[in-house]
This record gives sequence, C-alpha cells and structure tokens, in this order.
Amino acid sequence: MKQQGCMKCGSTNAAQKEIATTGTGLSKMFDIQHNQFLVVYCKNCGYSEFYNKQAARGSNVLDLFFG
Repeated sequence: MKQQGCMKCGSTNAAQKEIATTGTGLSKMFDIQHNQFLVVYCKNCGYSEFYNKQAARGSNVLDLFFG
C-alpha cells in the first residue's frame, strides 16, 4: 500500500514522540500525568494526531497517520 502523506499538506516527512498528561479531578489537582499518548506529527506543516499509547501498542502509528 502506498503512503499518501499528511492529510493537510501531503508531505511524507513525519515523526513521533511520547507525551503524558493529567486527567481530571484529583490527578489534575496533584499533577499526576497518567494519560500517555503517542503523537505523530508532520515535520512540514505541524499537523498532529494523538494515539492512546496502550491502544497503539504493537502497531505502527506512522502507518495510521499516513492512512
């Protein structure tokens, strides 16, 4: 399957990084960052997609980003 590129600009230059965020309630109050995500972003235009790290385990999120 051919990679289509970024949904916004068509570039195939992408990267990924991991981030962690707080939730709501007590985790927000105590700054407990237990929500983990993989962020795939276009290096050309900055368009980003977030994937739940636990759900994305074992799959290539770059393939999901490019469709």
